[in-house]
Amino acid sequence: MKRFILFTLAMLFGTATLAQVPYPFISTPVADLNEPWAMEFLPDGRLLVTEKGGTIQLVTQDGQKTAVAGAPEVDYFFQGGLGDIVLHPDFENNNTVYISYVEAGANETRGAVVARGTLDLSKPAVENLEVIWRAFPKVDGGLHFSHRIAFDDEGYMYVSAGERNKYDPAQDLNATLGKIARLNDDGTPAAGNPFASQGGVAAEVWSYGHRNPLGIAFDTQGRLWNVEMAPRGGDELNLVIAGENYGYPMVSNGNHYTGEIIPDHDTDTEGLYEKPKVWWNPVISPSSLMFYTGDAFPEWRGNAFITGLSSMSIVRIVVNGDNAVEAQRFVMGRRIRGIEQGPNGNLWIIEDGPEGRLVKLSPRG
Repeated sequence: MKRFILFTLAMLFGTATLAQVPYPFISTPVADLNEPWAMEFLPDGRLLVTEKGGTIQLVTQDGQKTAVAGAPEVDYFFQGGLGDIVLHPDFENNNTVYISYVEAGANETRGAVVARGTLDLSKPAVENLEVIWRAFPKVDGGLHFSHRIAFDDEGYMYVSAGERNKYDPAQDLNATLGKIARLNDDGTPAAGNPFASQGGVAAEVWSYGHRNPLGIAFDTQGRLWNVEMAPRGGDELNLVIAGENYGYPMVSNGNHYTGEIIPDHDTDTEGLYEKPKVWWNPVISPSSLMFYTGDAFPEWRGNAFITGLSSMSIVRIVVNGDNAVEAQRFVMGRRIRGIEQGPNGNLWIIEDGPEGRLVKLSPRG
């Protein structure tokens, strides 16, 4: 009977195997948070954690919290508020930090921005915070801001911008909505971008045809990947290639919530759009993405990890060349907003919502 129950659990959890129940990590709650959205480890091992309502917390690994002064004023509305937080690649020398958030515009419009400031840990405070990039245009509504930030090995900054539930901007190179932008560290368009000759905001665009890309990360080969929420069905993991069109809303493996049918990726017989490397239906509601390089779980080096909201899960992905496959799913019982690798190779997650927790995942035994 016990083996039958374990087999049933494995089937319910997708690709989990009998040997992987129980999970190979111990979950240790560390701190209580209010709608945590993103986290970033500092060189000294402490974490910066953003809370969507507009607070930045400095958190020790044993759970002591200190509010960081100088957080920006945010437009806290539905999915909007304080977003990502990322250190400059040369942070140890320049103390520069990047923060994304949603700001209000005219006539009840709003949009994502990225600001840059200096982090003074002695106070602690973010000082001289200045907006260096804005998603264009600002529109009404409170959906699909995305605003994830990642730096590559050359120091270029990539920012994801959702299409704000407006569909068509994802295909319009005169808007940054539904795009991934590639920028210098001061927010200006990076040289060599695929649409630089068109000028304007098109010069910022690295890839387009995205819906709500809530995770961007580089693999061990330096390649950019993104994970995005599709409409009703069809969440995607994509290998992001410069200048490529990822299809939304022309193709998707899901359909609009209105019931309107969207042609599947496989109907694109002319190869106009890049197909996802992995897609999900039922959805996982992806919320973040990272690649593991640590020593605590050596068998996972090079694997991608995606956190899920409605799936309440962490999804482990094995990448093989240009292909990827879901290898394992850890059902956590709570909506998971983000995941990061800690200094010792442990995994750290933040749970979504007003009673979200910071949780450390360390090897079992």
